[in-house]
Amino acid sequence: MGVAADERQALTALLEDLGPDAPTLCEGWATRDLAAHLVVREHRLDAAPGILVPALADYTRKVQDRYAGRPWASLVEQVRRGPSKFWPTAIGPLDELTNAAEFLVHHEDVRRAQPGWQPRPAETVRDAAAWRSAKQAAKLNLRKAPVGVTLKTRDGREAAVKTGPDPVTVVGEPVDLLLFVFGRDAVHLDFEGHAAAVTKLQSVNRGL
Repeated sequence: MGVAADERQALTALLEDLGPDAPTLCEGWATRDLAAHLVVREHRLDAAPGILVPALADYTRKVQDRYAGRPWASLVEQVRRGPSKFWPTAIGPLDELTNAAEFLVHHEDVRRAQPGWQPRPAETVRDAAAWRSAKQAAKLNLRKAPVGVTLKTRDGREAAVKTGPDPVTVVGEPVDLLLFVFGRDAVHLDFEGHAAAVTKLQSVNRGL
């Protein structure tokens, strides 16, 4: 299996253990809401656009809330099964391309919202996918940053992802860098640069 499939299975196992009302790093969402989001994203062509398009968000929210109200076991099982075979991301390579970062980030959204969380040990394939996704997503997600940004892994790989004044280098493991790019603050990172520039970067809305 690829990273997307592995993270999907790990996430659904964790959802089963925690139940529908556990916290997540997604503001305003319990685990039931996150699970419902994943189902809408993979099963409702009519509602999925509202995940990204603000003008359509109210309808998406209503559909998601209906899924969130379903029996927990069946909702988690629907996430585990994934889309129907007719859905584009049911194809392995497309699943990996579009879902590796999605399920990795949301798995960590649940893990890191629980007391006493710790980063998972390094894993070569997962970390490579996280680093690749972090570099790709940063160009869009950090577009509002008022400073220059370079991502750097702890083993020395670097990617300049945002040009600008007062550059800041964000140093960490690939999964933590990915989560930072997607706006999460439950991360173990170091920031190299002027203090004011670091504060500006940490305060900016990092995301779509």
